[in-house]
Amino acid sequence: MSISRERQNNTTDAQETGRAWQGTTYGNGWMHKWLIRMLCCMDVRILYAFVAVFVVPVCLVVNPAQKVTYRYFRKRWHMTWWKSCIMTYRNFCLFAQVVADKFAMYAGKHFEIEVVGYEHFKKLASQEEGFVQLSAHVGNYEIAGYTLGTENKRFNALVFGGEKESVMANRNRMFGNTNIHMIGIRNDMSHLFEINDALAHGEIVSMPADRIFGSQKSLPLTFLGATADFPQGPFSVATMRGLDVLAVNVMKESARKYKIYASPLAYDKNAPRREQMRQLAEAYVAELQRMVTKYPAQWYNYFPFWNDCKA
Repeated sequence: MSISRERQNNTTDAQETGRAWQGTTYGNGWMHKWLIRMLCCMDVRILYAFVAVFVVPVCLVVNPAQKVTYRYFRKRWHMTWWKSCIMTYRNFCLFAQVVADKFAMYAGKHFEIEVVGYEHFKKLASQEEGFVQLSAHVGNYEIAGYTLGTENKRFNALVFGGEKESVMANRNRMFGNTNIHMIGIRNDMSHLFEINDALAHGEIVSMPADRIFGSQKSLPLTFLGATADFPQGPFSVATMRGLDVLAVNVMKESARKYKIYASPLAYDKNAPRREQMRQLAEAYVAELQRMVTKYPAQWYNYFPFWNDCKA
């Protein structure tokens, strides 16, 4: 089932063997179509219950990501072994739910969306200059694409180029009547030209800033009390043109509700370039830590993220 295996493509194996992350949604086009048709006439909460009882327990046994998640609760939040086990189970259930919600949206379902800081997005969208929007692998960021839209600027979302054709087809269908364009990450780094062209034309570029893709250049930063490597690329893209930056996180509040947090990230645009990147990265990490502190169970980076976990 696509819900249980999307996580499995995002485990420790690729990171520990030095290969690039290959996170895609598991399953073929037929499976995805079947799931969407089923969700057209079924309450998504029924799928939540099925996965929680029959799928997640299996994943906890066979999926190496459970060890990474368990250590996350033990080392970063200093929970007891028992509470860490419970929170690991909760984390797997919530991840399955956000994947189910994605397919529920493809099936035409709607969720209640509350936006905190929408005025910041509107202000930047009304400017002539483009801006950069940074996300993370927490909550369910894809929902932002269906909510934070604007007719004034094209919204360019950086996505994994190897995603399944059926998933990309559904995204294209959902974004068909919107001003949203997807830029696939490619091994030859040609997506950087698309990003540069979009920003040169005053458009919005959205990209994740918590995983290293392609270039291995990184910035070591303190996050949740320990050092972790964050990709340099997103911060370099923004500071190269001295652009405004917005951090956007979409967190699951309940079965039918999400809350979008849009927060501006400040940095000194007159400082030396390297210092600008450092300031921007620190502002991003501070906002990410604020989100993860509010929603510790919605952290979906299933590989040794902190340097003290890589040894």
